[in-house]
Amino acid sequence: MPLVHLNPSTLHVNPAFSQGVLIQSPGALLVVGGQNGTDATGAIVPGGLREQTVQALRNVLTVLADAGCTQEHVAKLTIHLVAPADIRAGFAAAQEVWGPHPAAITVLQVAALGRPEALVEIDALAQVPAGG
Repeated sequence: MPLVHLNPSTLHVNPAFSQGVLIQSPGALLVVGGQNGTDATGAIVPGGLREQTVQALRNVLTVLADAGCTQEHVAKLTIHLVAPADIRAGFAAAQEVWGPHPAAITVLQVAALGRPEALVEIDALAQVPAGG
């Protein structure tokens, strides 16, 4: 069953995200742990927030694919940015990599992440399709 995107008429509607996403059965829940902008060797990619966001999202997509999912199956993204951060760079990167798949999103600015050189960390909750 597809995810049901909830955007009540009494709340602001934004095409970049959903106010809520209903996961219906059958299927399983996939929890994607926090992904930084790291390459296959574990090194942080060069550049700034934009480049790290692109790589972190690609890493999320890789985990999704391993479970038989795409970004269409993602109900929730949580994005942690090291403050101060101009989220416009991250948003532009997300539009490029993620496309028009409006999951429910929480964006937080934090003092630091587990890796001092990391500028972004993204985790996800997704519905694995039945048989996926």
